[in-house]
Amino acid sequence: MAKCIYSILDKAVSTYNLDKSEILYLLKTEENDKIFSAADKVRKKHVGDKVHLRALIEFSNYCKQNCLYCGLRRDNAKIARYRLETQEIINLANKAAEYGYKTIVLQSGEDLYYTINKMSKIISEIKKFDVAVTLSIGEKTFEEYKAYREAGADRYLLRIETTDEALYDKLDPGMSLKNRTRCLEDIKRLGYEVGSGIMVGLPGQTIESIAKDIIYLKSIPVDMAGIGPFIYHPDTPIEKIEGNFFELALKVMAILRLLMPDINIPATTAMETLNPNGRLIALQCGANVVMPNATETAYRKHYEIYPGKICMGDSPKHCRFCIENKIKSINRNVAESKGYHRSNS
Repeated sequence: MAKCIYSILDKAVSTYNLDKSEILYLLKTEENDKIFSAADKVRKKHVGDKVHLRALIEFSNYCKQNCLYCGLRRDNAKIARYRLETQEIINLANKAAEYGYKTIVLQSGEDLYYTINKMSKIISEIKKFDVAVTLSIGEKTFEEYKAYREAGADRYLLRIETTDEALYDKLDPGMSLKNRTRCLEDIKRLGYEVGSGIMVGLPGQTIESIAKDIIYLKSIPVDMAGIGPFIYHPDTPIEKIEGNFFELALKVMAILRLLMPDINIPATTAMETLNPNGRLIALQCGANVVMPNATETAYRKHYEIYPGKICMGDSPKHCRFCIENKIKSINRNVAESKGYHRSNS
């Protein structure tokens, strides 16, 4: 019997489970509004109307890796490199806490300058501000992950990007999908809340591989899933492909909400790069988290993973209260809790 979108969505809403063929159907259908509406209802039922804000501090754009799609890649000689010292990072986190943020996200390229001792001090000092700490600093050893967890880190974000091994090998030279998954397993084993996700629209990516990615994220299972649309960077060697992947990224995000009803899902900044109202639209299609930039204005333009990032000229304070006003415009409010995934609360 041929399936229709109504029966698939009914199954998703009642069981939070779909097989690969059903996920493929949703990815291929043009009836996106039905998917977005169902995801928004599931979001409201399971995580409510509060939006969790995470202050993003991009503290270094040095990276030892050479991923073909990323503007921070090691071989990009056109980027102006910077890194913040320990006390600068702590001071930015302190300001963010004063602005009312309950989570600080520390993000960088894979920069070997930050030793275990440096990072552990940064984490332990920031924890004194009564905030949750999320790390997004790439692939590390089990011992490094363990040290950061013991220093007080609560969450770790490491996007898988794609579970297609051949595509992964092509796009991430010198890296391996096996080691990436090992990192995620270590993070989970150590008791972090696990954040992962994928990039949608990568050259060579298929709808079938995206379906497998969704199934993988559910299998971990992740506590947070970040979905970013591919945006071509002219200072990278990756193939330039035409197209705006906002709608497809939004759909993947919505499907994840249907399958993982109570996880945290950010309305990613990249979505707003492709659509002026991207984050607000995402919040109405299943997302419940926003990560405003808390990096000082002078450094923002140099953390260019992709071109055209929003809010480059804004101050951390402006970003904090601008996004709150936007959230209120869709009748939602900023959460006052640290926003742990319900299963870990």
